[in-house]
Amino acid sequence: MLEDIYKDTLSRMKGAVQALREDLVAIRTGRANPALVEKLSVQYYGAPTPLQQLASVGVPEPRTLLIRPYDPETLSDIERAIMASDLGLTPNNDGKNIRLHLPTLTEERRKELVRIVGSRAEEARVAIRNIRRDAIRELREFEEEDLISEDERMRGEKKIQEFTDSHIEEIDEISKNKETEILEV
Repeated sequence: MLEDIYKDTLSRMKGAVQALREDLVAIRTGRANPALVEKLSVQYYGAPTPLQQLASVGVPEPRTLLIRPYDPETLSDIERAIMASDLGLTPNNDGKNIRLHLPTLTEERRKELVRIVGSRAEEARVAIRNIRRDAIRELREFEEEDLISEDERMRGEKKIQEFTDSHIEEIDEISKNKETEILEV
């Protein structure tokens, strides 16, 4: 019973950390990275479709992304999605491929990106704390129903707090690394 709560809590906390990792990959650092556009939603025959399902994304140069659509008909749809996104990039369409040149980041833009990383990390911390709250509530309900003793509940709360602390440390480390990557000139 307690093991189920622990497994569920750990699984949900790992999911929150993984969601943060995936979220931060899409934040531009000045270097070309295919993950920057892979999750970009493109309207394809009226349905939002991730770019990675419509095209291959390569990095021919350190500051350039090359997008090769599998179907040439989707070129304009992809171009429209890039223009509408908050990436701040202008696509160069040569009729077959789209090239995205990533300009160097200004100091102001770097600071803005660091703030965004900080807010996303805080959202992840809040998610971890909410998971902790839910798990502790479950433990208390079990105690009220006389399924576990007060000592077991206390040990369970302590263990869940340890999970919380370790995952928040991991979030802090991830966000610190991303901030360093962004501020790197």
